[in-house]
Amino acid sequence: MPDHLLAFVTGLHRSGTTLLASSLARHPDVSGLTGTGVKEDEGQHLQDVVPPARAYGGAGRFALDPRAHLTESSPLATPQNAERIFGQWAPYWDLGRPVLVEKSPPTIVRTRFFQALFPGARFVVSVRHPVVAVLSTRKWRRGVGLAALVEHWLAAHETLLADLTHLRAAHVVKYEHLVADPAGTLGGVGAFLGLSAPVPADAVRADRSDAYVEAWRRLARSRLPWRRAQHRSLLAAYEDRVRRFGYSLADLAVAEPFPAGGRG
Repeated sequence: MPDHLLAFVTGLHRSGTTLLASSLARHPDVSGLTGTGVKEDEGQHLQDVVPPARAYGGAGRFALDPRAHLTESSPLATPQNAERIFGQWAPYWDLGRPVLVEKSPPTIVRTRFFQALFPGARFVVSVRHPVVAVLSTRKWRRGVGLAALVEHWLAAHETLLADLTHLRAAHVVKYEHLVADPAGTLGGVGAFLGLSAPVPADAVRADRSDAYVEAWRRLARSRLPWRRAQHRSLLAAYEDRVRRFGYSLADLAVAEPFPAGGRG
């Protein structure tokens, strides 16, 4: 494989990974996967070594399936598979650029696996408030309840938190910090990846979570007793676990750093 820095951008669906990866891909030293013909140009759909998220239920479900969590102990973590995956992605990168970006949501539970395949790889993880990520994902999962989607968010990030201690180079970005300070946050990502010039920040908008925040507030003050009870039930069941990740279901303005902060 050529001497490139391989950067994996990951995070749950609707967590800002597309924004983050596309911003990086606009940097002159970075190439993202383009012209692939697959959904969101995600590398998960361009290789045949590991199953994509849809094999484990897709958005809002995959992290609950233990089979989706891959580490360095997976029998698939071989040099031959590393060469195969890189060869399947390579036609969609500009190999004349030193940094190659791949973005796929299920990598959030496969960081250790891809580190085993590509030891010099770096991981950039986008994390978004569970309320916003869940309400946004629910548009695709009409038959899945809010509690199940919150469980999925927690499962994915609990797996990530445990796996971070095994990673040599990982950087966690809170989506809320990205939209509050695009230049500063992307500057931190650029420094982590060793980029000399700034990462373009003009595509970042601060209002993309507003509708979901308001929907959560409407649930809390609904005129329907069962909807207010649903809101109370979610807070009682999940507030403590969500707090562990620097968020709150009671106060959506809370966005503290991710525990352990990633390593770079």
